[in-house]
Amino acid sequence: MRYLTLLFLLTASTCLAQDHKTQITTFREKYKSDFLAEKNSPLKKDDLQYLRFYDSDSTYRVTAKVEKILSPNAFMMPTFIGPAQEYLPYAKLKFALKGKQMELTVYRSTSLMALPEYKDYLFLPFTDETNGNDTYGGGRYIDLREAEFKDNLLVLDFNKAYNPYCAFSSAYSCPKPPDENRLSVAIKAGEKLFAKGH
Repeated sequence: MRYLTLLFLLTASTCLAQDHKTQITTFREKYKSDFLAEKNSPLKKDDLQYLRFYDSDSTYRVTAKVEKILSPNAFMMPTFIGPAQEYLPYAKLKFALKGKQMELTVYRSTSLMALPEYKDYLFLPFTDETNGNDTYGGGRYIDLREAEFKDNLLVLDFNKAYNPYCAFSSAYSCPKPPDENRLSVAIKAGEKLFAKGH
């Protein structure tokens, strides 16, 4: 009986990992196709071959406790080039990853709030120990939606971390991840450095 229970758990774990891999593969195909659909995209079809990613890894998919920020104050988030952009802190995320307790802040763009299709859009910029080596030196982003926040919890998947447009071209102005969103671990998940210089 104990053997059967162990076998079931191993089988279930393998199925979950395979399901996650399929989800990330689908996510990345959509990510690539969006470059071709976006009018102001920094990449063309021939550039997509230079996109690089870590293998999908379900250990970088964590459940975070959410602490909503009540009555947030707007602030200007610096960009790598160009004027700063106004954001509102939305929530604190607290989670464990690789045996360490971590915290990140999710933000909301005040300019996007005015657009119906983006009114529930949330923004998670972060930096980690891979930046400048395996990944873009300026950090990476994760997009979120309000509907993903349920019962003060959020499933946070670093496999969905992607590069800002600045990683592909110096012609774009991208928000710089705030210091409070610096993680002191290597997040070996998501998008890597673009393999073509600009």
